[in-house]
Amino acid sequence: MQYKNLLPLALASIASAQTPSLTDALGSQNSTLSSLNVLLGSDSQFADSLNNLQNVTILAPSNDALGALNDTASLLSDSGYLQALLSYHVLNGTYHNTSFTNQSVFIPTTLTNSTYTNVTGGQVVEARLYDNNVTFFSALKQNASIITPNVNFTGGTIHIIDRLLYIPQNVSDTLSNANLTAAVGAINTVDLTDSVVNTHDVTIFAPDNDAFNAIGSIIGNLSSDDLTNIVGYHVVNGSVNYSTQLENTTLTTVNGQNITITVENGTVYANSAKVTVPDILLANGVVHVIDQVLNPNDTSATPNPTATTTTPAFTSASSGTAGIPFTSGITTPTTTFPAATSGGGSEETSSPSGAAMPMKTGAVGVAALFGGAAIFVNL
Repeated sequence: MQYKNLLPLALASIASAQTPSLTDALGSQNSTLSSLNVLLGSDSQFADSLNNLQNVTILAPSNDALGALNDTASLLSDSGYLQALLSYHVLNGTYHNTSFTNQSVFIPTTLTNSTYTNVTGGQVVEARLYDNNVTFFSALKQNASIITPNVNFTGGTIHIIDRLLYIPQNVSDTLSNANLTAAVGAINTVDLTDSVVNTHDVTIFAPDNDAFNAIGSIIGNLSSDDLTNIVGYHVVNGSVNYSTQLENTTLTTVNGQNITITVENGTVYANSAKVTVPDILLANGVVHVIDQVLNPNDTSATPNPTATTTTPAFTSASSGTAGIPFTSGITTPTTTFPAATSGGGSEETSSPSGAAMPMKTGAVGVAALFGGAAIFVNL
């Protein structure tokens, strides 16, 4: 009887001895991960904390991924940011490459530091199969794919990826870099900072620039209260609703009114507005781009899936003559990110050139690290 009890323990000990520690597993891939190993070696306390993790998946940027950094010394000099960046590459849960399908999953990471994220449970990474590769999407839909899967260690598994993941930015910088400049201007005009920027767990339905332009004729007639009511009708506080959670339901917005979510043949609608670009991650939630400005005075608006053109939810509205509303003084992005919308809100598929690293939710200055492009500092 005693021998029977000892046998499983003996087998478990043998299995444990055959599975390397995180340090040894990373070291076994040093030809591809030497740069990452140097970064971890610069912060032994953080490296030790990683070694103690259990049931995690580490997305390890390759040497080529880290080689895109212009100034590694600047990254090394800011240990707080380095820890945040590396924490964003650690998924809670063990996910082998066969775990992923064409259906997106939004996996919490170990990045919970409130200086960098205001998402309850940890900032997430979107993961799914894309062009038959397991791909991870981070800030502004920048993506990284697995090049070497399933390097197992005692706490879980490691996937070597071909690009860095980028920590999601605050609302203003995210919308601006996604070419949603009218939405940025509208939020700034009504000063909903507390409800939008400084709040944990938000879901924003952001009209693209064409949507704002389509109601340009009535913008000048809106009172400050009208505009605040309209902008607030696009923001849901208290819950982060990724696309996988947008089913036939209603969501209560900041102004107290409900948005009706409808799914028609796989397409998601908010009232009558089509979601054209889903799941742009924020420091404090998620943005879904829509092709109409929602009308809080017409909460019963329903989608028309057969329509070939987009009709404004404001029946008396038309395009104005003064250009896209609310964009005066708003900086136009100079780098095209994958999340950037065209005029009509369709998602760009090209990869960004000279990508920049999104930064903290608080004001922090760090030197530019990427291809001459400035670091985005979230204010």
